Amino acid sequence: MVWEVFLWVIFFIIIMALIASNLYQIVCLSDLEADYMNPYESSSRINAVVVPEMVLHGLCSALLLVTGYWFMFLLTLPITIYNSMLYMNRQHLIDVTEVFRYVDAEKKYRIAKLALYLFLFVLVVIRSVVAGKFSNVLEPFRPTNEDLDILSHVLEF
Repeated sequence: MVWEVFLWVIFFIIIMALIASNLYQIVCLSDLEADYMNPYESSSRINAVVVPEMVLHGLCSALLLVTGYWFMFLLTLPITIYNSMLYMNRQHLIDVTEVFRYVDAEKKYRIAKLALYLFLFVLVVIRSVVAGKFSNVLEPFRPTNEDLDILSHVLEF
C-alpha cells in the first residue's frame, strides 16, 4: 500500500512532463503557422523533445503494465504503438522542408495526444487521492479532532 502512493506520484510527474512537452510542441506549431517562427527553428525545437516524449510515454505504459493497471495501460497502448511505428519507419521527426505541408495534421495529432494526457492526468489525480486516503504513510500528517475544532478557537476570544 505504501508503494502505491509513490507509484502514483511518479505517474503524476510523468504525465505532467508529457503534458508540458505536448503543449510546447503545439505552441511551436502554432507559432510556425502564425509566422512568428521560421521552419528551421520550429522543427529543431519540436524534434528536440519528440524522442524524450516517446521514451517517457513508453516508460509510463511499461510501468502501468508491470503494476497491473490494465485500464490505464490500454488507454496508453494505441499511442505507444503509433509512436513505435513512427520511430521504426523514421517518421517521428518533423522535416524542415515539408513542415508547412503537415502542420495541420501534426497539430491535430498533438491535440489528440494532449486530450488523452489530460484524461490520464485526471485519472492519476483521482487514483493518487484514493491511494493516499487509505495509506498508513500519511497517518502522522492527518489532523486530529482537536486540530479541526476551529469554532472553539474562535469563541475563546
